[in-house]
Amino acid sequence: MHDHDHSSADHSSDSHGSLGRRDLLRSAVVLGIGAAGATIAAPAVAATVAAPVRGATAPPSLAPDPEAPADAPPGALAGVEVAVPTIASCNTWGAAAARGTIDTVSTNPNKILIHHTASANVTDYSQAAGYQIAREIQQWHFANGWVDTGQHLTVSRGGYVMEGRHGSLSRLQSGSGTVVGAHAPGQNSQAIGIENQGTYTSATPPAQLWSRLVELCAYICDQYGIAPTQIYGHRDYTATACPGDVLYSMLPQLRSEVAAALAGSSWSVIVDNTSSGFSAGSSWQTSSFSAERYGASYRYATPAEVSDLASFSAAIPSNGSYRVEAWFPAVAGYNTSTPFIVHTGTGSSTIRVDQSTGGGAWLSLGTYAMTAGTRTVVAVSRWTQGTEYVVADAIRITRL
Repeated sequence: MHDHDHSSADHSSDSHGSLGRRDLLRSAVVLGIGAAGATIAAPAVAATVAAPVRGATAPPSLAPDPEAPADAPPGALAGVEVAVPTIASCNTWGAAAARGTIDTVSTNPNKILIHHTASANVTDYSQAAGYQIAREIQQWHFANGWVDTGQHLTVSRGGYVMEGRHGSLSRLQSGSGTVVGAHAPGQNSQAIGIENQGTYTSATPPAQLWSRLVELCAYICDQYGIAPTQIYGHRDYTATACPGDVLYSMLPQLRSEVAAALAGSSWSVIVDNTSSGFSAGSSWQTSSFSAERYGASYRYATPAEVSDLASFSAAIPSNGSYRVEAWFPAVAGYNTSTPFIVHTGTGSSTIRVDQSTGGGAWLSLGTYAMTAGTRTVVAVSRWTQGTEYVVADAIRITRL
């Protein structure tokens, strides 16, 4: 139940098994948007529905890996101060003592490698669940004969960040040198390895995990002088499916968001249907049917001429221009004219979205001049034609 890159020799000749993967992520294309009542459509591609991937039940293969590509030169950042994330130390989450010597190097890492644990996509997002997966990973790695957890850091599905291998946190905080990990052959003394709890071959990371991953990568880049362009997926250096097709396809977005955070101009928030900013009546039921969903679930309801909204609230930090996007799973039987109502603080616009195709990606609802304040920013309405389900999953708001 893990998708790490390692070997019995621990940090020098690690290897990773290749698991069969299928990419269900399709990029949506905006064909029409603008005034109230506009319709957004996507390419006419048959919707693909698949059951969520369960965690692996057997350890990965230890077959030899191909030669890793040459390292790209590290970037240089100019004294940008970023937020310091909360990272639970090994002592905090209850790590066992290392079972041998952990090597260190005085040189700084020059890249970040993104992994997934290939374990179950659990819906327990608590801190306790995060600490438990950290303990389980360490025991899996002990069972392989390694001295300690292989990766430097772990992000749980609930958005809790934990130190992996002993000593990783203190080196990161000092911004000087690093411990030698066991997460990618040829890269263990050059790359910070981040494990993300879950399997992201056909499912997307929960909003909490993604937000913490962006924050964590920005902090690592700032501490070590690593450019955001130096964020890679495990598969870039090893013959493996890790970090899953969906998470791997999101790496350009990760680099972009980390760069914005480092520039000090970034503000973005994702509100999922499980977030505190979401509200809906009892007519909105919960489903995990489509693997194109954002996070663990989404909401759906039958059309009706009633005022019954699924609402996404957020705190807009300042007056300005904001891009608003929606994420939803697309199924051939879903509504082709679902109303999304965008509230700017001074007015509202209704955008009709075809939810029968083009799901599993962020779809722009437009760019709006918004006023500061906490309020409902997007609402999904049931008031539309037809009998096909309307869906409310997740929205993202980004200051431009």
